[in-house]
Amino acid sequence: MTNTSDISEQVILITGASAGIGAGLAETLATQFKGMRLVLAARNREKLEKVANNCRQTGAEVLILPTDMADTAQVRALATKAIEHFGYVSAVVNNAGYGQMGPIELIPPEAAKHQFAVNFHGPLTLIQALIPMMRDRGGGRIINISSLGGRMAFPVVGMYSCSKFALEALSDILRMELKAFNIKVSVVIPGPVKTEFFDAVNQKVERDITSPQKSLYRIAFETIKGLEEQTEILGWSSQRVAKVIIRALVAQNPLPRYMAATGGEILIFLMTKILPTWLTDFIWKRFYKIDRLEKEWKQSKILTN
Repeated sequence: MTNTSDISEQVILITGASAGIGAGLAETLATQFKGMRLVLAARNREKLEKVANNCRQTGAEVLILPTDMADTAQVRALATKAIEHFGYVSAVVNNAGYGQMGPIELIPPEAAKHQFAVNFHGPLTLIQALIPMMRDRGGGRIINISSLGGRMAFPVVGMYSCSKFALEALSDILRMELKAFNIKVSVVIPGPVKTEFFDAVNQKVERDITSPQKSLYRIAFETIKGLEEQTEILGWSSQRVAKVIIRALVAQNPLPRYMAATGGEILIFLMTKILPTWLTDFIWKRFYKIDRLEKEWKQSKILTN
């Protein structure tokens, strides 16, 4: 995949394609490049059909494959069925993912395992299934969708950050290991995006964590509920992020990373290269109100002693 003129001749597999960034990417590709061939995967068949129909109206050929990315067998079947239908897959965009938020202490082991199953093991399994075919065809493209949380660790967003840090490392390793086969690997790093992300986050908190409002960390849970409003001014649309992903798809020599967040490069540079650790810790604790937790805990200890 070397330029915009031949992208419509490629087969692009997108996970998490039923909503948000994945749906925005599928519809943008179908609109911008006539005759697109797309493989769309997500758990919800009904939502996938809606996105697929929007794409088909532009002349795109679309295969939908309902898939739970936490199920290894289903992920392998996704790769097999996509190849059987179109003959090959030129590029995969590993977009499926969700945010497991809450203090690390309170996240149940099964919830932590599921976070990694979807955000890390799912993409890993899909990539492993596609590499032999891409190598035999002389090349391919792998795009992994990370997050600012994959470059910087935030309190309260810890388990999500852990999974995205792992995806970032996987991408760097694959970029080096697969270069000889002309399989090019890039990471796209969105910041806040105007999707259903935070709705899913709050549902996971209520489902997985017992009595969050009665917890010692209640301040942290109040912060989680307000994150969408706090970051709204910086939020990108799914279509805007999709344009960055397309840049990674069509570039002859793609970059290792593409930023899709307002001020993201400067923020990462400051927080990881310039400011001392104690100061970045202070900033993030203050943003997520963990500093209030520290004050309350110290006061409670004084009163009980």
